[in-house]
Amino acid sequence: MKRLFAIFAILCTMYSCAEAEKTKIPVYAWSGGPGEATDQELKIKFDDFKSKGIDGIMYNGGHDPETYKRVGKLVKEAGMEFHTWIPTMVQGENPKLSQDLYAVNRIGESSFENPPYVPYYKFLCPSKEGSYNFLAELYGGIAELEEVDGIHLDYIRFPDVILAEGLWDKYGLVMNEEYPVADFCYCDDCTSDFKEKTGIDIKEVEDPSQIQEWKQFRYDLITNMVNRIAKVVHEKGKRLNAAVFPGPSIAKKLVRQEWNKWDLDAVYPMNYNDFYLKDASWVGEVVKEEVAAVNGTKPIYSGLFICPNPERKTEENDPENHGLLPSEMETAIRGSMENGAAGICLFTPERMTDAHWVEFEKAIYADYSKK
Repeated sequence: MKRLFAIFAILCTMYSCAEAEKTKIPVYAWSGGPGEATDQELKIKFDDFKSKGIDGIMYNGGHDPETYKRVGKLVKEAGMEFHTWIPTMVQGENPKLSQDLYAVNRIGESSFENPPYVPYYKFLCPSKEGSYNFLAELYGGIAELEEVDGIHLDYIRFPDVILAEGLWDKYGLVMNEEYPVADFCYCDDCTSDFKEKTGIDIKEVEDPSQIQEWKQFRYDLITNMVNRIAKVVHEKGKRLNAAVFPGPSIAKKLVRQEWNKWDLDAVYPMNYNDFYLKDASWVGEVVKEEVAAVNGTKPIYSGLFICPNPERKTEENDPENHGLLPSEMETAIRGSMENGAAGICLFTPERMTDAHWVEFEKAIYADYSKK
């Protein structure tokens, strides 16, 4: 009998060790609301996310701290991290923001009055102290909430001076150069500060896109904004991370983000392959660049764009309804992890079909320690 108990104990130990050794990669997800959802409805949703392998939510819920307090409590009860996903430079009409805080393009149009591409593209100018004060107050107040683990920045950039190629047909554009209407910011503060720093009057330059110092000046404006916000958030004892464009080679070219110089605790590149007319294997290629860009100083979580209607993808003209098919999940996740990502982030779990979840579960429990 004692021998049977001993064998049983050994088997239990072996089983426990095997379970302990079962690996799962870290998974985050972008989500938002809450709209009219009740606490019970949110609880069911968040419990479901957790059961499917999601470890943290980047949640977009507006500017009201009470929303994040309410939702954050439910997310934490479900056993996940809670990060508030709040746009940064894109800000709609707000009594706290005067119109002179908004960025101006090369032909003198304000993004408040004439936003490029879509009506919500009203971008603040990062050189304005009023822009920083507004954002510092916004993020600082939300970072004080006990339920919040981190602040997640988005639209922390200039408008797309060049759209991702996958979006050209949608907007009826061919953007193989920097066009004046999408080139920001040429307000008096930006241009005079640049002239004082470099001696170059950018308004007198025939083709500003050829002036590297002007590019770097605007990269630095965004970098300085991020790093000032980081100080505010870190003083509250919270983490700061951001959704960024891929690269950062693509990010610099398209939206003036030199995010490898930002004081972030983690980076979430939006590695949305369809936007760049690439297949799923491209995700791993760009992750390799992203990991090298930060040189081990912070984790990279590879953002994956999910196709909500896989059976209709080939018929869908709008690239924002494209994304990874279930059959591409393993390729994108494996490529991310084998090239050094710390984990992945889904855009969005609500877009995932049953078939996506099946392939997702297989991929997140795989061992990527050896290629």
